Amino acid sequence: MSTLTKVLIVLMTISAIFLCGIVVTYVANAENYRLKYADLNNRERATREKERNVTEQLNKTIEQADQQKKVLSGEIALLRQEVDSLKADLAEALRQKDDALRRVNNWAAIVMDFSKTTDKQRQLLEDTHAELKTMQAELIKEQREHKETTAALVEKMSIVAQLEEKTKRLLEEKTELQSRAEQFLQQFGKAVATAVPVTPVKEKAQVAAVTTDIALKGLVSEVDLKNSLAQISIGSADGVKAGMRFHVVRGDEFICDILIFDVEAETAVGVLELMEATQLQPRAGDNISTNL
Repeated sequence: MSTLTKVLIVLMTISAIFLCGIVVTYVANAENYRLKYADLNNRERATREKERNVTEQLNKTIEQADQQKKVLSGEIALLRQEVDSLKADLAEALRQKDDALRRVNNWAAIVMDFSKTTDKQRQLLEDTHAELKTMQAELIKEQREHKETTAALVEKMSIVAQLEEKTKRLLEEKTELQSRAEQFLQQFGKAVATAVPVTPVKEKAQVAAVTTDIALKGLVSEVDLKNSLAQISIGSADGVKAGMRFHVVRGDEFICDILIFDVEAETAVGVLELMEATQLQPRAGDNISTNL
């Protein structure tokens, strides 16, 4: 065997070993790439599924908020119509009051004229005094009705303001959900439409109502947890007024508070508060009182 042949054999052997190493390395790397591809593919599918769920939840929330907004807008429109009607009634009451005052003044002049006449005219003067007293009684009645109308107007305006505040809070919740969705999608290189900025929610006004000196007690008659509202079994006939705060208890356990905003003769309606602190929900039959 010649030297050239030996050299060729050695070179072929080295080449074969080198090719075997390359093949083994390729096979190992190909298996790793396949596993990595499968893992990345699974992660991408999971991410797409999460994105789809978040998008569906966002759309449902937006739809619910829009429906609630429409309902509240309708209620606000009805309340505004009622306020306009009350304003018209107030204007009519003031006009009647002015007419009554003019009639009183006219009758006073007539009384002075008839005081100088004969006995027959004095009899007429007495009749005029009687009519004057009747008109004064009517005037007092109209003044009382005017005060009641004014109080009802103020109460309805307070309800309108609370409904507008609730609408603003719903818009804020909608914007917050859109912001969360945008932050979640940005982690995966996605983007959503920019939320329309709304007015920041103002801190809820504290109603200054002193109820510690009035020991009122009753029961919860109805509960609307969806809208955080509750109806109680006592009303204005028992001394309940808008702005009063009632404490809901069950046995010796504190449940939540009810802030009254609408009062009828025998019932009243209020907003549920402090439910997050106790993690308990009120129900019909729970006891209420102004003092714990």
